[in-house]
Amino acid sequence: MKVLTFFNHVGGAMKSSLTREVAFAMGAMGQRVLMIDLDPQANLSSWAGVYTDDLSQTVHDTAIDDAPLPSPVRTHGVDLIPSNVLLSLVEGRMLGTIGAQMNLRAHLQEEMIDRYDVVLIDSPPSLGQLAVLGAIAADHLIVPVPTEEKGVLGLKGLTQMLPAYRKLNPGLSVALYVPTRFDTRNSHDREMLAFYQENLRPLASPIPLRAVWKDAQLARQPLAVYDSRSEANGHVTRVTNEIIAAVGLLLEVRRGES
Repeated sequence: MKVLTFFNHVGGAMKSSLTREVAFAMGAMGQRVLMIDLDPQANLSSWAGVYTDDLSQTVHDTAIDDAPLPSPVRTHGVDLIPSNVLLSLVEGRMLGTIGAQMNLRAHLQEEMIDRYDVVLIDSPPSLGQLAVLGAIAADHLIVPVPTEEKGVLGLKGLTQMLPAYRKLNPGLSVALYVPTRFDTRNSHDREMLAFYQENLRPLASPIPLRAVWKDAQLARQPLAVYDSRSEANGHVTRVTNEIIAAVGLLLEVRRGES
């Protein structure tokens, strides 16, 4: 089982969007996928068509009380542990709970290792306790970086925090940087992409922003269901394959099938 956390402390990086679409793409490839929404905004959950007002259905009790993970919700062929706005209460409560930052990682390894091939975690756009929870739980970080100035600001936050995360999770690595919101018509976007290509390794193919992303989200459907022939769905498939290669997931599945 691989645990991948989509991580960037700046908002609007397409982090929740990528988590959702990559999860559904992997599920369509036959992999057993669990999504975990750690963002109190709950965009991943709502875009997957899942809503809950029950805090016990989120990771709250696991983070605070070291309780078992809740039963996931099934949606479009993958599983999801959802979020809601009350999950923000974790931020203050974790500070007073010794070892809370390790709880999600421990319970994933204890309870889910034989149930899933991959766990995809949507981290909130912050550097708070929920972000720490997601980073410590991960084997690898997937870092969406918009081809805008704020993309560089997000990289600074990651650079500052990664050494601290590695003290609790020494094996943590950035598996892939993914350029997002790329507009080929914009010279600034092209310059930012060139900067990333020169300075970030490993770097995925860029993801252009298309209107169909929002349309699919409003329809609560994966791109592959909403418009499988769209250019955007092709971008998702390509980047999903790049992520799978970067973390060695295909090799692991083949070993399991042999």
